[in-house]
Amino acid sequence: MDFFLLLVVGVTGVLALAFAFVSYGRITRFTVENERVAELSEIIHRGAMAFLYREYKWLLPFLIVVGVILLFTIGTASGVSFIVGGLCSAAAGYMGMVVATRTNGKTAFAATRGMNEALTMAFRGGSVMGMSVVGIGVLGILACFALFPDPAIITSFGMGASSIALFARVGGGIYTKAADVGADLVGKVEAGIPEDDPRNPAVIADNVGDNVGDIAGMGADLFESYVNSILAAMAVGLAAFGMRGVIYPLVMAGIGILASIGGTAFVKVKDGGNAAVALRKGTFVTGGLMILGSLLVTLALFRDLSLFWAVLSGVGVGVIIGFVTEIYTSGDYSSVKHIAASSKTGPATVILSGLAVGMKSTVVPVILICIATLVSFRFGGLYGIACAAVGMLSITGMALSVDAYGPIADNAGGIAEMSHLPKEVRKITDKLDAIGNTTAAMGKGLAIGSAALTALALFAAYAHSVKLSAIDLNDPKVMVGLFLGGMLPFLFSSMSIQAVGRAAEAMIDEVRRQFREIPGIMEGTGRPEYEKCVDISTAAALREMIIPGLLAVVSPVAVGFGLGAQALGGLLAGSIVTGVMLAIFMSNSGGAWDNAKKYIEEGNFGGKGTPEHAAAVVGDTVGDPFKDTAGPSLNILIKLMSVVALVLAPLFV
Repeated sequence: MDFFLLLVVGVTGVLALAFAFVSYGRITRFTVENERVAELSEIIHRGAMAFLYREYKWLLPFLIVVGVILLFTIGTASGVSFIVGGLCSAAAGYMGMVVATRTNGKTAFAATRGMNEALTMAFRGGSVMGMSVVGIGVLGILACFALFPDPAIITSFGMGASSIALFARVGGGIYTKAADVGADLVGKVEAGIPEDDPRNPAVIADNVGDNVGDIAGMGADLFESYVNSILAAMAVGLAAFGMRGVIYPLVMAGIGILASIGGTAFVKVKDGGNAAVALRKGTFVTGGLMILGSLLVTLALFRDLSLFWAVLSGVGVGVIIGFVTEIYTSGDYSSVKHIAASSKTGPATVILSGLAVGMKSTVVPVILICIATLVSFRFGGLYGIACAAVGMLSITGMALSVDAYGPIADNAGGIAEMSHLPKEVRKITDKLDAIGNTTAAMGKGLAIGSAALTALALFAAYAHSVKLSAIDLNDPKVMVGLFLGGMLPFLFSSMSIQAVGRAAEAMIDEVRRQFREIPGIMEGTGRPEYEKCVDISTAAALREMIIPGLLAVVSPVAVGFGLGAQALGGLLAGSIVTGVMLAIFMSNSGGAWDNAKKYIEEGNFGGKGTPEHAAAVVGDTVGDPFKDTAGPSLNILIKLMSVVALVLAPLFV
């Protein structure tokens, strides 16, 4: 029976990859009958893939070195699983990047045929990313479990995935925000030209950055969340229920894949219809199918519904956190409108308003995470918390499909602008892009909520491994670990934001130089040197990502060996608390500033070219590294530190 269930889970993983392959085939068969659109799409594709190749060249030696160290210190299974996890994460990011950069121009051209054609193309590109992540994740875990049938040992698969994800998130965030800041401050504010104007030397780097940060970066982020939630539940479940506890989270992941495939059929809209409603319908159908499937499987495996309520709490809280995130970051609600109104008194009040909104936005998500933790523990103990994280991430296939659709739509709008396609086309791509901002906010909300529950599950697995029954605050070493853990997310965020600042300074200098020295650039007769801006972002991202990335790996090792297992428990507890708070605060502040700027660009408070718009652009510039570099990376930081501690736990006992 156990073998049969694992075989069924493997089949769902194959189905996910088959779905991605079929979707990619449909994308490639669509012909772009506009040379300029095809040319721009190819330029963006080459820039994105060049960055990815250079990044992976840097990360491969790291993966091998750490894998060899684990092989000799922990065992063969740990070293092999680490390398396999890292390679799977890289493969998922690569597949998503290839397809997204091939889909953006096709989406722009599809918009000449109507809203439904454009939405279908953009979502189809996003679904390749979503289904690749869940398919590769499930099959990678099953392969390691088949080779080394001990869930505690193969947790290093998650460590490998988290390591690659952190570097990808930080590096991608630095790349995209350096380009974005340079394009906005010099192009919009100083030169007074529109966004995505081909006269802006940083415009190609900015479009490349959308894929580097929000496709490869977000894909790697949710990939490591997805696999770590499953691995943590497997490790805790073995102690609680034996093989049933190991198989249950894998079966839940398989149900989530089938539910996501079913949900994609509902993402359709007639011309004149609401694309946002279509995307929500697909998400709700996926969630409904997942809940029904988990109910039946829980009854079949345990003859009891207790764990179902734990899973349901995770699914429900994940969806609600997404909507709460939308309330604080969407231009349809009062928070963003208040930030936009504060632009009347200058950039300082814009920044103050955004900071206040971000801080306030932590309250409801944290309460919801607390509720999910208490409910899931009530019905399943520590295993229930792990299952809640699995439930929250079980719909990753659909959630990431919807999330990855956003950058594709954004790129399509830029290509439409640079290709001088009719205004009706740009209206369609703008609508899709605006919806993409909301879907991105919901995706980040899901990432934050799942990060908290997954980190708690990994912490529980670590505590079980080192026989840590309680955190003793009377122990000075534990207090030291607690303070160090609370400090690390702040240090990590500082490093990430400073890295964006340094890269942005180089980008601003280059854009100003080109405006100053290239004849005819403002008249449209001179060609900007796009390649130099792409190279600046690439070099800066690869250089600056190293130290923040190593911080997450080295810190738990140093505290574990230097102060012991209990102090390391304190380090993890402190990092989870402050890391979750900072991640919510920075992601939502940045999203609110971004949409306040867009709200003004729609014609409110004077519209584009006014002092109010300039003030909002400054706020958005501050928010860029908040929402796309430091904030999302913190989700990975707290999980990577926890999984490093779990993998190395045998050395601290």
